[in-house]
Amino acid sequence: MTRTTRTSPGDGDHVVRVAAVGDIHLSPGCEGLLRPAFATLPDCADVLLLAGDLTRHGTVDEARVVAEEVRDIGVPVVAVLGNHDYHSDEEGAVSRTLRSTGVSVLEGESAILPVAGHRVGVAGVKGFCGGFAGRSAGAFGEPEMRAWVRLAHIGAERLASALEELAAGRCDVRIALTHFAPVPDTLAGEPVEIYPFLGSYLLAEAIDSVGADLAVHGHAHLGTEHGMTAGGVRVRNVAQPVIDRAFALYELPVRGREAA
Repeated sequence: MTRTTRTSPGDGDHVVRVAAVGDIHLSPGCEGLLRPAFATLPDCADVLLLAGDLTRHGTVDEARVVAEEVRDIGVPVVAVLGNHDYHSDEEGAVSRTLRSTGVSVLEGESAILPVAGHRVGVAGVKGFCGGFAGRSAGAFGEPEMRAWVRLAHIGAERLASALEELAAGRCDVRIALTHFAPVPDTLAGEPVEIYPFLGSYLLAEAIDSVGADLAVHGHAHLGTEHGMTAGGVRVRNVAQPVIDRAFALYELPVRGREAA
């Protein structure tokens, strides 16, 4: 069963219907697990977002299972990879396998989709950890620590650049898609000791610096679905253990923008 959430009220608005899920962790033996639910998407959604950790160990065999679950489901599919998808150092092949069935796999890139009569833009990046304001890692000390923090900065910079592409592309709806969390709100329920490993405030700064209508992420299995950036962008944790269904549904009102 799915629940539809409107990000804000407004009778009579045009809406874009977004289905999203992350952390599905598929592998051989899971064939057909999500396919029946995904087959219903043309009736209830305009696009499907996959928020990383699509496989268990990041192998091509596992990616093939994911690819077949979303092959020809009748709506565009946009994905980012997660840390599990990098585990076997086959992330390039995993991405190619997903793309072979039409999935747009983003890493510091954007996709503009003509759906529901509107231009829907998705900016995607895996992101990285590092922590949140007042309790974050700093680029100081050992080269390993500086490299770790730099990776978080690179992910945020790529996300900002992709969002800027959407702004320049005059998208009617703009969505930030990451695996790691941009805010601590959606981590509530996780042990506070591991918050620095679940996301980074740099992602939220990137989102707020350019603007978006919705931010979607996964990774935090024990977290909470709803959150918000300091700039007022709604954030949704769609890790499957959090939403407890095949996908979550969100309606994004399209206000005062010219439909394509």
